[in-house]
Amino acid sequence: MYVTTLLGDLGGLAYTLVSFVIALSIIVTVHEYGHYIVGRWSGIKADVFSLGFGKVLWSRKDRRGTQWQIAALPFGGYVKFAGDANAASAPDPHAVDGLPPEQARHTMPGAPLWARTATVAAGPVFNFVFSFIVFTAFLLASGQVGERLIVDEVAAMPVPVALEPGDEVIAIEGAPVPEMADFFSFVEALPHGAALSYTVLRDGAEVTVEAPHPYPVIVAGISPKSAARDAGLRVGDVITALDGTPVPTFRGLQDHVMSHDGAPMTLTIWRPDGQGGETFETTLEPRRRDLPRPEGGFETRWLIGITGGLLFQPGTEPAGIGEAMAYGVQSVWQIIVTSISGIWHMITGAISTCNLSGPVGIAETASTMASQGTSSFIWFIAMLSTAIGMLNLFPVPVLDGGHLVFYAYEAVRGKPLPDRAVGVMMTAGLAVILFLMLMGLGADLFCR
Repeated sequence: MYVTTLLGDLGGLAYTLVSFVIALSIIVTVHEYGHYIVGRWSGIKADVFSLGFGKVLWSRKDRRGTQWQIAALPFGGYVKFAGDANAASAPDPHAVDGLPPEQARHTMPGAPLWARTATVAAGPVFNFVFSFIVFTAFLLASGQVGERLIVDEVAAMPVPVALEPGDEVIAIEGAPVPEMADFFSFVEALPHGAALSYTVLRDGAEVTVEAPHPYPVIVAGISPKSAARDAGLRVGDVITALDGTPVPTFRGLQDHVMSHDGAPMTLTIWRPDGQGGETFETTLEPRRRDLPRPEGGFETRWLIGITGGLLFQPGTEPAGIGEAMAYGVQSVWQIIVTSISGIWHMITGAISTCNLSGPVGIAETASTMASQGTSSFIWFIAMLSTAIGMLNLFPVPVLDGGHLVFYAYEAVRGKPLPDRAVGVMMTAGLAVILFLMLMGLGADLFCR
């Protein structure tokens, strides 16, 4: 038994590490390629493009003299341009000494200010563009819900569901179904009973059937570092009761959790298995979380860490390229705004620093999203890409934003910062980054 448990733990750890490395490698490759390609276009020679740090496992040199390599520690990467002192892009004060102007032009310190600025800014910009492309592609691929509410697929439930794919739902409990933009407000006003009457258009005729509430307690998603994840809940599970009391709607679940202030609760769960399903119980404790409000700011709530889903998947129609692109821009912007708001609220003490995630938390999130399917994993990578692009623009030496501050100083004063000042600020910036990493690691280990 101990050996089986140990093998399971090791397998879970390996899955987490692999998910983390894949996600990080994709984001780092996008970021560093942005630096590389814009630097090349700007006339700056790249000596090394490295995915990972430490001992080089594989390398090759291209016709431009750039060494492409994969290193042993797959937790980042870098581009070392000609004239850089190290992988952090600290300038080598003697890199252009004795070089003729035409050769110095192809080094980072010898390039024009516009070329250096574009090269440094390209990393975060490529992260944002990558995320925009992913979000846009998702809407183009999945489409958007049409104006008519047509059943595409019915979720597996522990009770019979009389709805069928192709049904057009025109009324629930006698109330006409509104356009999808107002559907969730409509659902909130419905009776929270275990079964409701649906009027549907089926094969050209109106029929009335009985089915569960449109928003039952179906587990559509599981949050990382949540009570639900630790309790072993899975996507597709249906929570049928809390502490022995039937709970027919997701709103009922939310109200029950909020009213118990973090007290342990017993969930009765039905899990589909292709043979009628199985029912079991598990006990968990909700956790306090600070959540962003749509209008800005945060609110603290008790959560078990699941997202709900509809009883059925509505049919979709193709989205236009303009709508998809607008959605991509809006998604990237929303991640940036929410992230900045969260950081500011942590700095001011309005919310807990437990909202910060370090490498362990990010790895757990990667593993959780990968376990929920390829689409969820790709979506997570796009979200993380935006967050990393934003963080890299912070005006901290060592980060891209710090280099851009140096260039802004040079643009205003007409000369770069003294080498000694740059060295001191780079050291201070590295200390800030290490401090933030330790804070994130502390949140990963001690906040639950």
